[in-house]
Amino acid sequence: MEMLIDLLGDEGALAFAGVLVGILFGLTAQRSQFCLRASTIEVAGGRLGPRLAVWLIAFTAALTLVQGFVALEWLELSEARAFASTGSLSGALIGGMMFGVGMILARGCASRLLVLASCGNLRALVTGLILTLVAQAAYTGVLSPVREWIAGIWTISGGEARSLSLIIGFSPVLYTVLAMAGLVLTVLFATRKKVSLSRIVSAIGVGVAVAIGWLMTFAIAQASFEVVPVSSVTFTGPATDTLMALVTERSVVLSFGIGLVPGVAIGAAMSAILTGKWKVERFSSDTPMERYLVGAVLMGFGAMLAGGCAVGAGLSGGSALSLTAWLAVFSMWVGAIAAHRLMARMPVFQQT
Repeated sequence: MEMLIDLLGDEGALAFAGVLVGILFGLTAQRSQFCLRASTIEVAGGRLGPRLAVWLIAFTAALTLVQGFVALEWLELSEARAFASTGSLSGALIGGMMFGVGMILARGCASRLLVLASCGNLRALVTGLILTLVAQAAYTGVLSPVREWIAGIWTISGGEARSLSLIIGFSPVLYTVLAMAGLVLTVLFATRKKVSLSRIVSAIGVGVAVAIGWLMTFAIAQASFEVVPVSSVTFTGPATDTLMALVTERSVVLSFGIGLVPGVAIGAAMSAILTGKWKVERFSSDTPMERYLVGAVLMGFGAMLAGGCAVGAGLSGGSALSLTAWLAVFSMWVGAIAAHRLMARMPVFQQT
């Protein structure tokens, strides 16, 4: 890692790591059809199906590897943003539910929209751009006071209070063993649901990408003389950073997130082209734009309030055993299931 830093510098090394992790995530997410929204719809309909199996495989794979790295002392997460700073329980609850409702309306979470847009889906591209703009407004713009007020309702201090690992008190080895057992069970569940071997392997690859993201940023932080943030795969923050850098700056400041977004786009597009699934898709009477735009607004604000998107909180934060991340992704499930069931009873949504 020192050689990489000497060659590219701290920022360049982080961006390079982001591109590599992004390509892996994009390839495997497109191939496995990884999607939290699809999983919640199966559960809302009272069916435990293949989409749920894929999500669970990705989650348990990430959890197994991340906790395994911690147990081997290859990874230390105490300085990661998911633990080091003050957290918001109210933000995780309310923001998570907003995000869950939004991804039902928009037919995909932030990561899924990026993957679909890279495969030619113009609906996902427009929705993702709106999501990104709203997220930026919630972070530093006109919506930031509202976000800060909601987040301040119920806060939790950083450090041990945000670590489920320390709260529960098990050793990293035990967490690794339990996660590995969960991974085996979910793979068996997937085979019973007739999920193909290639999709199972790709779902594991999604979890691997998350774990490698943590490991690479930590390794760069350890080798660098500068303060380097330890992070992994997440999309709302990096997407806003990428968009703002492109439209407001003459030169782009490199980071892990700046490399991650184009990396995912490259990986997903490559996978779609190689499998013959790249095609242009537009809005139509069966896919009304207003539904997608409302969903994008809810996801953009909700992700910034919750401290992460379905992948940032659900996989990256979840695999690190962050309390606020687990609460956020639980709220996403609740919001998505409730929204889907409510919409199923409303005639206006029957055709869309």
